[in-house]
Amino acid sequence: MKKLGLIAGMGELPIAIAADARSKGYTVIAVGLEPLADKTLESCVDEIQWINVGKLGEIIEYLKKSGVDEVVMAGKVPKALLYKSKISPDLRAIKLLFTLKDRSDDSILLAIAKELQKDGMTLLNTTDFSARLLTPEGVLTDNSPTEEEWKDIAFGWGIAKEMGRLDIGQTVVIKNQAVMAIEAIEGTDEAIKRGGRLAGSGAVVIKVSKPQQDMRFDVPVVGLDTLRAMIEVNAGALAVEAEKSILLKRERLLKEANEAGIAVVGFRDNSIY
Repeated sequence: MKKLGLIAGMGELPIAIAADARSKGYTVIAVGLEPLADKTLESCVDEIQWINVGKLGEIIEYLKKSGVDEVVMAGKVPKALLYKSKISPDLRAIKLLFTLKDRSDDSILLAIAKELQKDGMTLLNTTDFSARLLTPEGVLTDNSPTEEEWKDIAFGWGIAKEMGRLDIGQTVVIKNQAVMAIEAIEGTDEAIKRGGRLAGSGAVVIKVSKPQQDMRFDVPVVGLDTLRAMIEVNAGALAVEAEKSILLKRERLLKEANEAGIAVVGFRDNSIY
């Protein structure tokens, strides 16, 4: 039987990927990154080891001993942990950090992929096991964005793409064709709250993949927490890149968006609706 190694961070995506992989006949061997991964992951995989997020050598050694040669990384690992003393890096992690040209997301994640490769493991695309979760194109809620919100989406799209190209973040918050917030190290939800507070109400949130997006990691994910951050600041619309982002618990998310009067759109560059 095929084995899949799953390196699991925060959120529900690792659980969804584990379910999909098992339905495809994989035995799922998971590393639950502490203190991040959801403890309910234990009941969704065949084997699991809980390892501190900084113990790169231990993570790779466990997967190697388990006979894994294909790996998926899923779930958020906030880079802010590096600056809050929440990570206790082992020697292999320290060596990796010292070899980086910078500490951008892409630099860190590509370096981890190379470390896995050194030990005979191939990092697969996240979307190999989450294709059904990809955002469809079009207006997904009962209500469409207003004319002003469409203008904000079009205005913010290019800015979000440029932020992605620079590997700063994937999300921008716009109001009346002005930038309220750009996602940086704090993450999407905090950027939405910050931008939404500045906007007052009616902010538009745009989340995109990077132009150079590597589908093995850091694929944009939108879930209930993101929607609830928008509800908290009375935001008006959410545009997510179609086919290049993941919507978790889509049915429930769209139901709650409808109830809150928030329009949700699967958007493509140059889309016109």
